[in-house]
Amino acid sequence: MIDVKDVIKVGIADMNIFKTPNTIRTSGLGSCVGVVVYDQGKELAGLAHVMLPDSSLAKAGMINIAKYADTAIKDLVARLIQHGARSYCLKAKIAGGAQMFQFSSTNDMMRIGPRNVEAVKAELALLKIAIISEDVGGNSGRTIEFNPQTSILQIRTVNKGIQEI
Repeated sequence: MIDVKDVIKVGIADMNIFKTPNTIRTSGLGSCVGVVVYDQGKELAGLAHVMLPDSSLAKAGMINIAKYADTAIKDLVARLIQHGARSYCLKAKIAGGAQMFQFSSTNDMMRIGPRNVEAVKAELALLKIAIISEDVGGNSGRTIEFNPQTSILQIRTVNKGIQEI
């Protein structure tokens, strides 16, 4: 965890936790989903850049837990609690999960964005973490930045400008 005022950057298939006065940002959210889990009272939050819905898709051996919805969210929550977050106070905001390419096939495997959103929502529900707001779907990429002091998630969407949720 970083203690100086800074924008912490999270890459694709990556995660981190942080506290006020820092903010956290991830870009390149196409079909990926940015999952912010936070304890508003402690001004403590974490962000995972989820790339795929399910770690069962991984090849045998070492897996990157930040890459998959089912492993990233559990680990993110565990890290937050380890740093003082209260499990009963955790809330979430999510963004991303776009369908970046149009396919003529109805093959479910090609619906990565929507499947990522479904997997993230299922995992948060399993952990009894309420989703306070979301900006998911569509077909445009996003960059998000979260401020734990205000609990505002700023979303920059390609060709759509900036919004806050």
